[in-house]
Amino acid sequence: MKRKRNKAENTIDKSYKCVLYPNKEQISLIEKTFGCCRYVYNRFLDERISAYRDNGITVSYSDQCRQLPVLKADPETAWLKEVDSTALQYSVRILQDSFDNFFRHPGKTGYPKFKSKRSHRQSYHSTCTNGNILVIDGKHIRLPKLGVVRCRIPMKVEGRILGAAVTRDDTGKYAVVLHCEVPMPAPLPDTGRSVGVDLGIRTLAVTSDGKEYCNNRTYAKNLKKLARAQKKLSRKTKGSHNREKQRIKVAKIHQKIHDQRLDAVHKMTHELVREYDVISIEDLDTREMIKCRFAKDISDASWREIRRQLTYKSEWAGRQLIVVDRWYPSSQTCSVCGHVSESVKDLSVRQWTCPECGSLHDRDVNAARNILREGLRKAG
Repeated sequence: MKRKRNKAENTIDKSYKCVLYPNKEQISLIEKTFGCCRYVYNRFLDERISAYRDNGITVSYSDQCRQLPVLKADPETAWLKEVDSTALQYSVRILQDSFDNFFRHPGKTGYPKFKSKRSHRQSYHSTCTNGNILVIDGKHIRLPKLGVVRCRIPMKVEGRILGAAVTRDDTGKYAVVLHCEVPMPAPLPDTGRSVGVDLGIRTLAVTSDGKEYCNNRTYAKNLKKLARAQKKLSRKTKGSHNREKQRIKVAKIHQKIHDQRLDAVHKMTHELVREYDVISIEDLDTREMIKCRFAKDISDASWREIRRQLTYKSEWAGRQLIVVDRWYPSSQTCSVCGHVSESVKDLSVRQWTCPECGSLHDRDVNAARNILREGLRKAG
């Protein structure tokens, strides 16, 4: 049950991720908050399951919210008062959202599961009320219950702060994500140019202008290093300090792969939005495509992330993003005469000659040109 808020006109929601450097007391309180939020979530999930199994009734979100003050007043669970109250309330909201997604999207979203304390990824969300979340300067931030925490802020935080999510990743590093409501940025000046983008594996993307964006294949490049680290991890004694240190090394390699991949996607999408007024892409069903033998390569190419970034960056920059139907034969259609050649379905065919007009085509560039043409036709 997502809470509705009065969003100001001509504003957007923007997040800023900052690395935290808490002291020992603050780390202890952060870990305690993780545990309290996990306890509230698991307790109320068990309550809902038991109530429906035993009595056939459904416990509502508001009923469970009213139980939080009762739990704090109970001597056995009075330790819940030591952490931020809005973080506990948000845990109940997350539980309700999980049930809503499960019933609204059957088959796509699974039934809510209990949270495990053994998970190395932990987080909690605090809501900003009465200025309890405040960026003091470029090196410090004030958070509920934690007080002033030293941090590294990569860019200036603008707008009204709505909340903050404190996280701990697999490597044991802490971070805070500030959710802000900022004014809508001014649209970029018109360039009068349109482009079609064909996403691929051999190259990250090819445009209708013939420009190629290199696929760094970050996973493949780090695969040997990752395999050696995981092999060492498998030989460590479970529960030992050496195993934990090796686990962190493996997690750092995964983090490096993620960061390199995300950096390449950000640079590409930023350049496309800056240089073109209209961007046309294909609607790829990555959920089904990763079931084939190219699953690792497709995941490494981050097609879903490319579309996500183009969607919000186009909106912010005042650009038009057009999504072409996934069944449109962009690779098989001649971009000159429109003839459809069934023989081009074979992915090994990188260049082909149209049997009708005799035009020589590069597979990816030809597909990008067809995607652009179909996108402009669809836009009217």
